[in-house]
Amino acid sequence: MGCNVDNDVFLRDIQADDLPIFFEQQLDATANFMAAFTAKEPGDKDAFKAHWEKIINKETIIKKTIIYHGKVAGHVSSFEQFGEQEVSYWIGRQYWGQGVATKALFQFLDYINVRPLYARAAKDNTASIRVLQKCGFKIISEDKGFSNSRSEEVEEYILKLSSLQAIAD
Repeated sequence: MGCNVDNDVFLRDIQADDLPIFFEQQLDATANFMAAFTAKEPGDKDAFKAHWEKIINKETIIKKTIIYHGKVAGHVSSFEQFGEQEVSYWIGRQYWGQGVATKALFQFLDYINVRPLYARAAKDNTASIRVLQKCGFKIISEDKGFSNSRSEEVEEYILKLSSLQAIAD
């Protein structure tokens, strides 16, 4: 990969103890607004548990916990959606703006050998779009869909990573 990765961010397999942290992170209203396409009821613990049980048990989903300075900072995954392999990540808001998402995504791209690889981001989520672009994704299209967190249709960019190499600033 074309990035100097510090030892302050690393990925590991998801553990049961990570899930309560993921749940707390998804309760953040600002993070939900930025992500746009989120759980219908972020505070529904049963729905959260069922969702993560599916993710953990589905072997075709590649998923990792993001560790930053020894703490669970979020998660990153790749899965099939709309017939294409996509990547998605969630970073706890207290870790925003520290390069955690970019470093984690660069590392994660080593796990994903499928190209092209796609990602989606709300058009106004400029931070996430920048993370994806730093990792070599290019905006190729636009779409829109209903956002649970915003209770309205939201425009999004579809991004594509074509090669096995990423470019960092």
